[in-house]
Amino acid sequence: MNRRRLIIAIDGPAGAGKSTVAKHLAAHFGLLNLETGAMYRAFALKALRGDIDPDDSAALARLAVSTSIVLEATPAGNRVLLDGTDVTGSIRDPEVTQAASKVSVHPAIRAWMVDLQREMGRAGGVVMEGRDIGTVVFPDADIKFFLDASPEARSQRRYEQASGPVAVESAPASEDVSQAVITRELRERDDRDRNRAQSPLRPAPDAVIVDSTFLTLDQVLERIESIVRERLAEQHLGDEHLATERPRSTERRGATERLVQG
Repeated sequence: MNRRRLIIAIDGPAGAGKSTVAKHLAAHFGLLNLETGAMYRAFALKALRGDIDPDDSAALARLAVSTSIVLEATPAGNRVLLDGTDVTGSIRDPEVTQAASKVSVHPAIRAWMVDLQREMGRAGGVVMEGRDIGTVVFPDADIKFFLDASPEARSQRRYEQASGPVAVESAPASEDVSQAVITRELRERDDRDRNRAQSPLRPAPDAVIVDSTFLTLDQVLERIESIVRERLAEQHLGDEHLATERPRSTERRGATERLVQG
């Protein structure tokens, strides 16, 4: 009998570093990185292009029926295909990020996304990050992490790493903002995510909670890698395909390597 390949779920609030960790684990352990955030951004992009209000639940539900979102793994990272068109670069625009936060709160859209994510990860061999992966999408995931950090730490990372204006909902996309504004927006986002009616943000009962507030990227990855290797050994899944060295992108570039937003 063929054994289902490993499924790793990573949940946590905005800016906690989920994307960074998921990308690393995918490269290090030979897994497909299923980016739920990219999927919501792709859908938000389609809504914006169609002049659909991201707060209009009924209109968004109708749009979802005719929407195809596919993630394709490449050496440089995932390509995001929206209705067959590569939108990988477009989904990172500040206005799309803001719209994605709004479309993701609608129960009908979340249910549709959950079905799509489950289908993509059904065979295993995936790492998936989001806000309800270990609780809703893959409650039977082999390993579940909840990556957290204080709002102040997360806002500082976003502020320091932004190469241009930081995207927040209370300021124009072209306006640079202070770390205090970013902190406020993260707190508001946390409140929406933790208190929404469907799939609220919370750790799964069996999730390993990693608070990165006072940790470097290397320290976070060392802890998470060791847990993954232990679980692989326990489940006899084998590790012949594992990388022996970290990808260069996760090496220290200075005294204090930071987690990027995710």
